[in-house]
Amino acid sequence: MRDPRYDILFEPLPIGPVTAKNRFYQVPHCNGGGYRDPSAAAQMRATKAEGGWGVIFTEQCEMHHTSEITPFIELRLWEDKDIPQIARMAEKMKSHGALAGIQLAYSGINGPNLYTKEVPRAVSPGPIITFTNDPVQARALDKQDIKDLRRWFVNAAKRSRTAGFDLICLYGAHGFGIFQHFLSRATNQRTDEYGGSLENRARFVREVIEDLQNEVGDTMGLTLRLSLDEMIGDLGFANSEVRDFIEMHADLPDMWDLAHGTWEDCSGPSRFKEEAAQQDLVMGIKALTSKPVVGVGRFTSPDVMVRQIKSGILDAIGCARPSIADPFLPKKIEEGRIEDIRECIGCNICITGDMTMSISRCTQNPTFMEEWRKGWHPERMNAKGSSSNVLVVGSGPAGLEAAWALCRRGYDVAIAEAGTELGGRVAKECRLPGLSAWGRVKDYREYQLGQRANVETYFDSELDAESILEFGFENVAIATGASWRRDGVSRQHMAPMPMGGVMPIYTPDDLMAGRVPQGRVVIYDDDHYYMGGVLAELCAQHGAKVTLVTPSAYVSDWTNNTLEQAAIHKRLVEAGVEIVLNRGVARIGADHVVTNCTFTDIETPVEADAVVIVASRIGNDRVYQDLKAREAEWADGGIRSVKLFGDAEAAGPIAWATYAGHRYARDLDGDDIGDALPFRREITELAAE
Repeated sequence: MRDPRYDILFEPLPIGPVTAKNRFYQVPHCNGGGYRDPSAAAQMRATKAEGGWGVIFTEQCEMHHTSEITPFIELRLWEDKDIPQIARMAEKMKSHGALAGIQLAYSGINGPNLYTKEVPRAVSPGPIITFTNDPVQARALDKQDIKDLRRWFVNAAKRSRTAGFDLICLYGAHGFGIFQHFLSRATNQRTDEYGGSLENRARFVREVIEDLQNEVGDTMGLTLRLSLDEMIGDLGFANSEVRDFIEMHADLPDMWDLAHGTWEDCSGPSRFKEEAAQQDLVMGIKALTSKPVVGVGRFTSPDVMVRQIKSGILDAIGCARPSIADPFLPKKIEEGRIEDIRECIGCNICITGDMTMSISRCTQNPTFMEEWRKGWHPERMNAKGSSSNVLVVGSGPAGLEAAWALCRRGYDVAIAEAGTELGGRVAKECRLPGLSAWGRVKDYREYQLGQRANVETYFDSELDAESILEFGFENVAIATGASWRRDGVSRQHMAPMPMGGVMPIYTPDDLMAGRVPQGRVVIYDDDHYYMGGVLAELCAQHGAKVTLVTPSAYVSDWTNNTLEQAAIHKRLVEAGVEIVLNRGVARIGADHVVTNCTFTDIETPVEADAVVIVASRIGNDRVYQDLKAREAEWADGGIRSVKLFGDAEAAGPIAWATYAGHRYARDLDGDDIGDALPFRREITELAAE
């Protein structure tokens, strides 16, 4: 039963003419599907409806063809033929009593229009502002353009109503969206009645909301999403001016949806942002309006959620990433199953789908965006197959997820762990600076497995092929992880790097085992994700004089996709780390390394007492290879299958490992599909000739 402390989270909330059944509010969030994968996105939202969310929103929906921010990964509502696609999503959202919301966006100076080839239109002229610095400029909206734009929003609202949506969110946050562009003096340099004073800069927002209220306001709630503070200096739409704007227009929208600064500010990873990190910026705003307020903050704790509402900070708990990690978060709170919540770890791997224009993933929830494609449900497994038991060798993220999914299918599971704790790489990495929340990957699965009678765990059990053949398990799942290479093989060096025999060489595995080098330490990062930056921070904390060398133009280059690259660079500079970009390491001597320019190959020596090589990883697949070599003996040992997966097969981020473990468990004892695709997809319909 529900703990009475959480009753307030389940109170209804009026939003204009409609009412949410509770205070759990899934704010708009990306998923990498866009108009290209509509059924996958719709079923993902349907799962959240089943999970108990009171409000569920789409991602950004581009409402007119003169403004598109990306060619593929947003929804589109350009014409009537787009209605059936988003209507399916609205229907799925409402299937369990949630309100269905659509976020309408006009990207303005953020929209390069790479697909439509239309000339971009913005509040004031200027270069397109995107993650990719597109060499394109936008022209200023003239008076007729503004009238047209108002009409286009009305048309989009009518189409949204036809599609069955209950709520419209007007997007003006994160530096994206025409509403923020009008409100901010940084992007609004007009001298007419739409520029200058706050009252003038707010004119367009007022006009559009009033237009929509006249057209759909009797049946649809209108929400306005605003940045709490642009964080860009004197010209920015600062928190003080946001408060002035809300006070001036207290009852204008049916709900105020508040989100901090840029996307990086709002969705900062757990390494840099704590839960409820936006509280100070939101506090006191509710007193300025009679309309409800929703805010975000990677909320995972129901106690924190309750405090936000009882203290008068928020009326609804806005969640994006926590709703991805556990779509059933509201239902688990309602049913008194707090310990069953899969808490978001704040790694931002979900965001990388949008940044790379690909289907998104989640480290904690491997079923995210596979609900339709593969038929995976986050809380229900497929029925057990013909065999009875599985030996899982290794308890890293892949092994733990496989064991958790397998036992729910009904298999008897034995976990053989070579060490003395579960978690593999996660247990080690979560002890590194800033990564403690990543331990939730281990903690959640360890707790759940401990509640199952059909799971046994054996520590200090490093197995070889001979012992596995003797055990008599029907299925053997090899998830023995990977080790960091010491020879430098990665992208710059396809073969082992030349190095002297005297220089102490370390790998991430050494540092995670407590062997942290001292003195002048060169960290060579040819991995380009988080590890190089984290280890530079660790060494600096231990007093080393650190130089980080990378062939990339950025520290931890791939973290541009997780919205943390700039924060990583800043933290390393503040820690005294010398950052050397666009240079590789040609060779390692006895007391120095020789760096080489990635463009000219000009060499420069750097003195060093130790070198940490963050290159690539190699799978620990020895026991698998030994078993394969003795495949003729499997039948005598009762073995029906042996499978290698996770980092042991091919190393990747933790989300790749949990996905691999889940897929192994789902596929065990499955039918042979031959050359058929292992997932469903949608193909663009051919137009009539």
